[in-house]
Amino acid sequence: MDFPTADLRALADALGDAVGSALAGDAQQGLSDAELVAAVRTAEDLGRIVDATRLALAGEIGRRADTEYGDDRITASFGCGSAAELIERATLVSGATARARLRTAKAVTSRLTLTGQSRPAPLEHARIEMAAGRLSTDALTTVVDALRPLLGRCSADEIAAAESELVRAAVGDDETPACGIHELQIMATTWALFLDPDGTLPDQEHAERNRGLRISHRSHRGLRRVHGDLTEDVAAQLDRLLDAHLNPRVQDRGPRFTDADDSGAPDEHVHDPRTVDQKRHDALASILSAAASSAETPTLGGAAPTLIVTATEADLAAPDGVAFIESAGGPVAVPASFARHAGCHGTIHRLTLAENGSIVSLRIEDRVFNHRQRKALGARDGGCIIPGCSVPAAWCEVHHAIDYANGGPTDTANGVLLCWHHHRGIETSGWEIRMVDGVPQVRPPAWVDPQRRWRGPNRLLRQELERARSA
Repeated sequence: MDFPTADLRALADALGDAVGSALAGDAQQGLSDAELVAAVRTAEDLGRIVDATRLALAGEIGRRADTEYGDDRITASFGCGSAAELIERATLVSGATARARLRTAKAVTSRLTLTGQSRPAPLEHARIEMAAGRLSTDALTTVVDALRPLLGRCSADEIAAAESELVRAAVGDDETPACGIHELQIMATTWALFLDPDGTLPDQEHAERNRGLRISHRSHRGLRRVHGDLTEDVAAQLDRLLDAHLNPRVQDRGPRFTDADDSGAPDEHVHDPRTVDQKRHDALASILSAAASSAETPTLGGAAPTLIVTATEADLAAPDGVAFIESAGGPVAVPASFARHAGCHGTIHRLTLAENGSIVSLRIEDRVFNHRQRKALGARDGGCIIPGCSVPAAWCEVHHAIDYANGGPTDTANGVLLCWHHHRGIETSGWEIRMVDGVPQVRPPAWVDPQRRWRGPNRLLRQELERARSA
């Protein structure tokens, strides 16, 4: 049977013209909700057929690129070093996409024996459903990733049984609807564990031997690279801690000013300009800050692990001043605003040196809120007081509403809870804080509220607590 290359080209042109003209005119905006959902499903069905064609052709390119073809390899004919490079150049997709297609296609591509006979694909049932347009690429990849490591380790009958059950679950039948990708991943993992528990479970010895975390000694434009490999349990624990900070339910709902106030201002959505990676960074900063102050954290020299920030009196007062922090690679210059941020919730040692470097005087200003004050502030504020922020009280820092250097006392009437991100940027973000009858009020920057009205603190965490209690 000849492959319909010309028909495929004509179909692609016709489909491009039809869909392109519709999308160019924004015709989809005139669809009803039901019509829009139906169109999404139809487009997905069409995409599955296209994906099946892509994989079939990629698999054939991969087969013809095998070394058994010698100088007649397709890659040699087109002057490419690999099948992935050939696909990348022919289709203008990324190298990662080309390699992913080849990796998946290999499991659903039939092979030819030395006698010229066709041998079924390693996952023949998945190939059939894919070719029929019933199996999505995501579902196929899930099945392939689970069963490919078992090829050669388990019998053909065992692989076929697992493949049949997984593919049937992915496409559904007359009695059972198709399952989602998350469910399919769980099923695939369960099958892999059942068929080959020793080979599927993580290699504990390998993980213990190769675990590690590295922090670069040199920084590039104020950033230092962190890289390494975490064991599954440590990575899962970190995921949970970050998830606690980056609660998607809170973020998706979006921070809104809903408190009743004298201004009668309407609800306003506040956009958080940080990327997801930036939010993870700031969440990790809060976690490290909380861990350093924990009573269970080991001490250094009899004291809690302390970040030492050094600045002169003049630099500390100057908007563009410079401070220094002690790091593994030696002293690192940072903006003086960092020192002011650290000094707001830490202890300041005012050291006076003579011209020859000898110590003239040492005065200690302890501006740290004690644990009883922190508990009281946590009960009052619930967490970071900036509207929309979901960081809980335990991971917040205490900020002096009136700066300590300006006479602000270290007591609950002058303390508010701020997360690391909002505390660090309080000088430049435009948010302002004041205390009224022992209760904090916040004023947003102009880009959030052009009228810059004072409002009550963040009630999002308190509302979550009340909702949990009433559930």
